[in-house]
Amino acid sequence: MRPLKVQARHEVWPLAESFTISRGSKTAADVVVVSVSDGRHTGHGEAVPYTRYGETVAGVLALIATAGPVTTRENLAQRLAPGAALNALDCALWDFEAKSSGLTAAARAGVSPLKAITTAYTLSLAEPAAMAQKALSVSHLPLLKLKLGGAGDDARMRAVRAARPDARLIVDANEAWTVEVFPSLMAAAEATGVEVIEQPLAQGADEALRSLPRPVPICADESVHISADIARLAGLYDAVNIKLDKAGGLTGGLALHRAARAAGLKIMIGSMVATSLAVAPAMILAQDADWVDLDGPLLLAHDRAHAIDIQSGVMAPPDPALWG
Repeated sequence: MRPLKVQARHEVWPLAESFTISRGSKTAADVVVVSVSDGRHTGHGEAVPYTRYGETVAGVLALIATAGPVTTRENLAQRLAPGAALNALDCALWDFEAKSSGLTAAARAGVSPLKAITTAYTLSLAEPAAMAQKALSVSHLPLLKLKLGGAGDDARMRAVRAARPDARLIVDANEAWTVEVFPSLMAAAEATGVEVIEQPLAQGADEALRSLPRPVPICADESVHISADIARLAGLYDAVNIKLDKAGGLTGGLALHRAARAAGLKIMIGSMVATSLAVAPAMILAQDADWVDLDGPLLLAHDRAHAIDIQSGVMAPPDPALWG
């Protein structure tokens, strides 16, 4: 196959409001968009360089520029490590293959037809009263994800639950808990009906989970990137959060999905804060997920053309004009 023409660019998408987690705040989504073309058909992919994993926009653009000839997803995966650069290129190739073959990406992945799914909506880390107020302001959304930060998390969970007794709740500590506070915060999570807790302990400290009681399931996020990580998680986690930016695209995400299911783990499908173009490939993985957290487009001030339709938290399958 002749090499495809590759173009990559940095885009900035303002957020509707500041987004805060335990590691800091942001007011815009910085994404890298890749296009691959043979002159007749063009595929697109989007990724988010993440500083937690040592990535920058400039670094990801440089990796894409020096990746060598782009022909197939298999060849690409041999030259690039899993991360945002591989994700953008891999998803662009999936889109290119769909457009050039006339067979949707979902069908090529063996997951077709796609059905609508319900996504969580993320509440930014804030004081308990502010998080409760935000939960009330989105009373039409059935599944809420709380960003937590350690001290005061018990009050945050209780405040949101009091404000929204009807809502399903999941929480993400982003590595902010310690072994010392784990029992009391876990008890608060159980008392408030939280369904799952993402990455309570730091990646390098999560071996402690082996001996800690967990009445609420724990989901690995920062501790899992690719399928080879699954073996280490036995006895530590009950679920994994699959993100294409960590796995290196839909190809790596599918492999991680298979490995997680084979290991008896539950699955969350997540994404970074990005546009509908980044979220669309993940919807293939989301079809049988236990939890879906693909609300990036809902956090933007505006989305791109042919955006995924999201009504009351329910995401329709992506328009082929967008991706796939």
